[in-house]
Amino acid sequence: MTASPFIVRPFERDDVACVLRLMRDLAVFEGYIDDFRVTEGDLIAHGLGDNPRFGVLVAELDGRVVGIAVHYVIPWTYDLKPTLVLKELFVDETARSLGAGAALIAALKRHAAAIGAPRIEWSVLASNDEAKRFYRRQGAVLDAIWEPWALSIGSDDA
Repeated sequence: MTASPFIVRPFERDDVACVLRLMRDLAVFEGYIDDFRVTEGDLIAHGLGDNPRFGVLVAELDGRVVGIAVHYVIPWTYDLKPTLVLKELFVDETARSLGAGAALIAALKRHAAAIGAPRIEWSVLASNDEAKRFYRRQGAVLDAIWEPWALSIGSDDA
């Protein structure tokens, strides 16, 4: 097996601009850029502060951040064990098909094991067949029991 050319590690202050760029690129790809509100300050305050609300793993190739896996933990559910939630996985176009996504998933699996999480959960854009094929290659399966739901809370609902 060939070693991965990627270094995968938790993000640091120096990575914030790159992480934000990749998050914005994902928002363009998935069609919600007009609603995107995250700033560098948000990433610092909520991801690198004293009590982080989320984590980001970055995939680095030749010293350049080319991929991100934004994640958070649900402390416990029905089995009293945490669930690791993958919120965003995105790889820059220049690094796709080189193994960055697989390296990020492998790092997420190690992180989940380290915190005692028996599962990683995420959602996939229904039309993103390429992502579905990628996740299947990583060993993931479509949840046949649960379907995603959402409830928008607007100013009229207060």
